[in-house]
Amino acid sequence: MKAENSVRWVDVRVGGRDPRQAKKVEHDLVEWLVVAVCAVLSGADTFVAVEVWAKEKLDGLRKSLKLERGIPCHDTLGRVFAARDPDEFGAAFLRGVVQVGPTWAKGDVVAIDGKTSRRSGKVGATPLPLVSAFAAQAGRVLEQRATAAKSNEKTAIPERLATWTLEGGIVTLDALGTQPNMAQAIRDRGADYGLAVKDNQPTRAESITDFVSAFEAAPGKTPHQFHEVVEKDHGRLAVRRCHVFDPLDGLLAPNRWTDLKSFARISRERTIRGKTSVERRFYLSSLASDAQRMNEAVRLHWRVENSLHGCMDVVFGDEQMRAYRSCRSEFRRLTPVRLEPPAPCSCKTQG
Repeated sequence: MKAENSVRWVDVRVGGRDPRQAKKVEHDLVEWLVVAVCAVLSGADTFVAVEVWAKEKLDGLRKSLKLERGIPCHDTLGRVFAARDPDEFGAAFLRGVVQVGPTWAKGDVVAIDGKTSRRSGKVGATPLPLVSAFAAQAGRVLEQRATAAKSNEKTAIPERLATWTLEGGIVTLDALGTQPNMAQAIRDRGADYGLAVKDNQPTRAESITDFVSAFEAAPGKTPHQFHEVVEKDHGRLAVRRCHVFDPLDGLLAPNRWTDLKSFARISRERTIRGKTSVERRFYLSSLASDAQRMNEAVRLHWRVENSLHGCMDVVFGDEQMRAYRSCRSEFRRLTPVRLEPPAPCSCKTQG
């Protein structure tokens, strides 16, 4: 992760086509974007709320912005944002975000996950699902796209992967994204993958379970790597153990997965108030057998839930937002929240 020099939002040129007629322009588009970002980060969740907030803060905003014609009405704001090409606007906006905060580096984890805002639906229209690519170490949304009205994550993610810049990263996906075409799309973009295997693919999960059971019966006979992480905080003791294997003969149809090099079993043992629970997960990966790297990558994947989706719900009230599909994606593009990563934990490694 690399930190950039401090840059004012008003100085960021995000580019993109201005959809307005040049002769009728009264307000500066970049100033609109700065006002919208500030309003959204202050809790605004509709264009009406943006207008109300901006008019209340107009004197303060004019210390950094000109705003010669004041604040446009919410209908004008909504029409202009809706007229912009969503993909062009999203790409341009995220290029601007990169200038004012940390960026992701090669080798970092890019967690891809989808989220549907339930209350954004209405009669005759479905809620808005968005697929996000989240740079876990930087705490940064790299890309965010709305899926088609009759699509879902399984069909939308490969389409989005074809347009995202992921070279050198480690892309992680939950079980819904564990498909051979996903692995191919990720490798086509020059990235490695870590794909979860769950009971939605029972035959494949069973083949890994059988292999691991044979390994546990005679661990000395099977080449493997092991890594353990111990975390203790707020009365909770968590131990994450990762076993990585590279013999692929025991897997179901390993040749279907592009550049598959290893698979892993990660167990999490959690003790709270004297009660212990154990959870086990399996993963397929194009990474060479490296237990520490795999354990860290899987742990980092969950920041997309805690640092992005959780933040969107708790801080921005995303699940309660009633803006519909026509303008919702523009609002979600305005909230690429950056959170500081947690302090490193103590680790114990065994070869």
